[in-house]
Amino acid sequence: MPPQHQVRADYDAETIVVYQAYPAGVADPALSARRFVPPFSFTRMTWIKPSFLWLMHRSNWGRKAGQERVLSVRITRQGWHEALSRAVLTTADPLTVGRAPVHVQWDPERSLRGAPLNHYSIQVGIGRELIRTFADEWVVDLADLTPRVRRIASLVQSGQAAKAQRLLPPERVYPVPQEIGRRLLIHP
Repeated sequence: MPPQHQVRADYDAETIVVYQAYPAGVADPALSARRFVPPFSFTRMTWIKPSFLWLMHRSNWGRKAGQERVLSVRITRQGWHEALSRAVLTTADPLTVGRAPVHVQWDPERSLRGAPLNHYSIQVGIGRELIRTFADEWVVDLADLTPRVRRIASLVQSGQAAKAQRLLPPERVYPVPQEIGRRLLIHP
C-alpha cells in the first residue's frame, strides 16, 4: 500500500503536469494564446491537481457544468516547488490559512471508476498574490485533453477498463524536497 500522503504526477527534469477543468469560454482563449488569458480569473484562487483521476472524479469526466474542458497544464518544477514552499495545509489555523498565498488540501485518491482509495492526492490552491506568476512564469504549455477524457470515460462505461487504463497519463511518485514535504505531511 502506498504512503498516505504522496505526490504522484507526470513530470520530467524541468516540468510537472497538473490538471484543471474549465468551461469552453475560459479554455478556448487559453489554448489559443498558449497561456491563461481573460476570462481566466486573475483575482481568485485557482486549484491545480497533479492527479488525473482525482480531477476526473471532481469534474465527472468533464461532464460537470463549468468543467467541460479538461486541460493539462505543464508548469516548471521550480514554480511547483515555490508553490509548495509557500503553502499552508487547509487544516491549519483559519487565520494562517486565510493569509497563506498557497493552500494544500489532501483528498482521497480515486480509482479509474471513481472509488476512493486508501491514500491521498494533493490539491494545490494558488492564491491571488501568485496567480500572475503562475500564469505568466510557471506555465510552459497547455493542452486540451478533452477528447482523450471522453475516450477513456467511454471505455470505462463500456466495461473496457484495461483499454482505458492504457490511455491514462503516466504518473509516478514525485520527489518533493524533504523540507517542504515535512510541512505538508509527505515526509515524516
